[in-house]
Amino acid sequence: MKTTLITNANIVNEGKVFQGDVLIKDRYIERIGKELSFPLADRVIDAKGKYLFPGVIDDQVHFREPGLTHKATIYTEAMAAVAGGVTSFMEMPNTNPPTFTQALLEDKYQIAARTSLANYSFFIGASNDNLEEVMKTDITKVCGLKIFMGSSTGNLLVDNPTTLEGFFSRFPALIAAHCEDEPTIRKNTAEYKERYGEDLPMEYHPLIRSEEACYKSSSFAIGLAKKHGTRFHVLHISTAKETTLFDNSIPLSAKKITAEACIHHLWFNDADYKRLGTLLKWNPAVKTLHDQQEIFKALLDDRIDVIATDHAPHLLEEKNNSYFKAPSGGPLVQHSLVAMLEFYQQGRISLEKIVQKMSHNPAILFQIEKRGFIREGYFADLVLVDLDKTWTVHKTNILSKCGWSPLEGTKFHSSVTHTFISGHLAYKEGKFDESRQGERLTFTRK
Repeated sequence: MKTTLITNANIVNEGKVFQGDVLIKDRYIERIGKELSFPLADRVIDAKGKYLFPGVIDDQVHFREPGLTHKATIYTEAMAAVAGGVTSFMEMPNTNPPTFTQALLEDKYQIAARTSLANYSFFIGASNDNLEEVMKTDITKVCGLKIFMGSSTGNLLVDNPTTLEGFFSRFPALIAAHCEDEPTIRKNTAEYKERYGEDLPMEYHPLIRSEEACYKSSSFAIGLAKKHGTRFHVLHISTAKETTLFDNSIPLSAKKITAEACIHHLWFNDADYKRLGTLLKWNPAVKTLHDQQEIFKALLDDRIDVIATDHAPHLLEEKNNSYFKAPSGGPLVQHSLVAMLEFYQQGRISLEKIVQKMSHNPAILFQIEKRGFIREGYFADLVLVDLDKTWTVHKTNILSKCGWSPLEGTKFHSSVTHTFISGHLAYKEGKFDESRQGERLTFTRK
């Protein structure tokens, strides 16, 4: 069994920052302590001055395989994830074909087993007519069920009330939803298209995919979940109003209703549309400065439970189009941790809170087995960070297949230097070791 000893690290874990050593034996964390002596370790990494985090778990990515591999593949996007300190991802079902059956779901797992450097799980997708197929899901091996309660990229809208009741009343594990009210969006779209035609300025995107559309759908879905006692997770909160729907009076492990904030809703606001245009087109839309500030506030006070990316790459030539023709989404998985560390550098969030929202809480929320924490006996999913290594995002260092980022030109003051995936040093100072693939996530559910 290979062993790695990480010494003198500033370990960020479970609400504390402390200096110590971590011994990795094969896939697991063997020991955590101070001045550990293991002279026969295969590798010793002196982490003096650096910070050791549990690997980031991103609960919402779109890696585009199968069917849309001109934009991205599981291989390319997992590489970008690992370079950014994301050791595990959960991927969404709006591929081509959509992941509506157990056979299509297993196909994705087989692709990831061959090609993903990061650990992986995949949501099964809901449609208006696949309830019985969804009920065959092994909830100990699949992260959850994804419902689009608002159309986005791909045709996965579930709007049949009887079907929705069926999913919320019968699915025994976590349901995650994209919540935007489709009739509201269609009404707004028709009004703005009549006024501006195809040349609609991007600044109107958050007025079309409006606060009303988001709140109406989120509150409706939460009502359904409360009615049926469903374990329900609302993805990519984009409005201040929606933050009022969530509770911080009970611990996460006791919550039935949880929420996610995404990097783009924390980093950008509607003033950025003039500069970035369709590169900032996401669903739900990036909205006002007030919304941005209130989402951050809800993240800090634990009404919002996790930070994710909604990483959703498209080619630049697809994005460089008129408003109605440009698809929504963009790449973020390589830059999510360093973006949050930039907020730390600005004094807006602690390292402990970043780890809580990006590592601990996704593991608790999804009941992931032995990941998300730096604990003896847990998988060694670990990230070393240098908080004083400045770099700038530009096309030459973007690893997503699409080759662009809305963060191009941004100077980050922190760098990921090492990423361990189940004990395997998959990334070190710009270089990858692809001799071992990531592993399928498992879940401690019954």
